[in-house]
Amino acid sequence: MTAMTCKKCRRLGVSVCGRIRCAVMRKPYPPGSTPAQLKRRRRNLSEYGMQLKEKQIVKFSYGLRERQFRNYVMKSMKSKDSANTQRLITFLESRLDNVIYRLGFATSRNQARQIVSHGHIHVNGRRQSFPSYHVKTGDIVSVRPQSGAKGIFKDLDIRLKKHVVPAWITLDKKKNEATIIGAPQPGTFDIPANINSVMEFYSR
Repeated sequence: MTAMTCKKCRRLGVSVCGRIRCAVMRKPYPPGSTPAQLKRRRRNLSEYGMQLKEKQIVKFSYGLRERQFRNYVMKSMKSKDSANTQRLITFLESRLDNVIYRLGFATSRNQARQIVSHGHIHVNGRRQSFPSYHVKTGDIVSVRPQSGAKGIFKDLDIRLKKHVVPAWITLDKKKNEATIIGAPQPGTFDIPANINSVMEFYSR
């Protein structure tokens, strides 16, 4: 699965798998091509092609299927105003699997989805096993006490020492417990893609 994910990374030219040792770092060009061929393709990319690429980068970065991602975009576009991009960012960033990744409890969003799906996470003291669950202001997210000793959380305290969480979340690193104190802000969106191009792609 990792190899397949990194093929997507190389095809898009950016890392969407979240792995530190992503293959695109060594080979920043699509499989079966050369850097020279990549330059020619970039010059020939149409506006639609550019928007499609931006969409794919965001969708794959969050590990979403097309239907899931499209639903988020359509919901964010219900009100035709300048806040639609902010709504999309909020939908994506407030997913529980993304929050687990942002907290440093997982090293990638794919791993975060597995952690949530396997029941290792509590939200407000109750087990929550749906990666697509959306947290809201005031929610408390924590590692399930019985799961703290599991191998997947081995050396978590060491990893968290230097980990910085987004401003809309506070983290108690001793308790492995976080509180959602606000909504995700545009400045915290660090996916290397133009979110406006994504909106334009679905506006066609």
